[in-house]
Amino acid sequence: MFLDFSLIQLAVLTLCVLITGISKSGFAGGLGVMTVPLLTLVMSPTIAVSLMLPVLLVMDMMSLRVWFGKQHNRSLLFLVPAGILGVIVGYQTFAAVNEDHIRMMLGILCIAFSVNGLSGIVKVKSCSNIWGALLGGLSGFTSFVAHAGGPPVNVYLLSKGLSKQTYLSTAVVFFAAINLAKVPPYIALGQFTQQNIITALLLVPLSLLGIRLGVVAQHHLDERKFFFIIYSLLLLLGFYLLLK
Repeated sequence: MFLDFSLIQLAVLTLCVLITGISKSGFAGGLGVMTVPLLTLVMSPTIAVSLMLPVLLVMDMMSLRVWFGKQHNRSLLFLVPAGILGVIVGYQTFAAVNEDHIRMMLGILCIAFSVNGLSGIVKVKSCSNIWGALLGGLSGFTSFVAHAGGPPVNVYLLSKGLSKQTYLSTAVVFFAAINLAKVPPYIALGQFTQQNIITALLLVPLSLLGIRLGVVAQHHLDERKFFFIIYSLLLLLGFYLLLK
């Protein structure tokens, strides 16, 4: 199943699966925004998102076993329907534009997330339910395009003053629902093939290794310096995708 991928593609894919695991280990999903943009350096954006989705779905199932039942259901009532609408908009966008335009969108997302991460332009404050729906929709869109729905929905959830346990549980349930909603449109795009699914599932153990590495890294890294480096690299990656 790996034979149709070059060594460089497999190397980058392996790195991205590890990053996904590290991101799930307590770095608030912050690293996850890098995976699809990195993959688009060596493969089609549609293949990139399709390869990462099975990994995310498996990790969602594992996370739900731990966190389901502790979520803030009122927030999910606004976030999930809006997020699914965002997925639909993302699918329509993917279907209507070519790969160069998708890379440009990814570049813009990278720059926007990195600038906010470095400068803190978007401050967490009390968000109304209307804002929750808007941010949920934006999260669904960015999740479909780049599996990078964390930043928008985090703005809303952090404004609610939830306990860490409730916050994490709500985020887990939200993204499990959104990732599941992405399956039919990914199939419709024609890239959610048997080979891609099997390839991704064979790499799932690497994501578990990534989780372990992330736990170890938390005890040895200054998180602020770590994210400064990550957002700086993300900024450079964004400009590269725009200019590619």
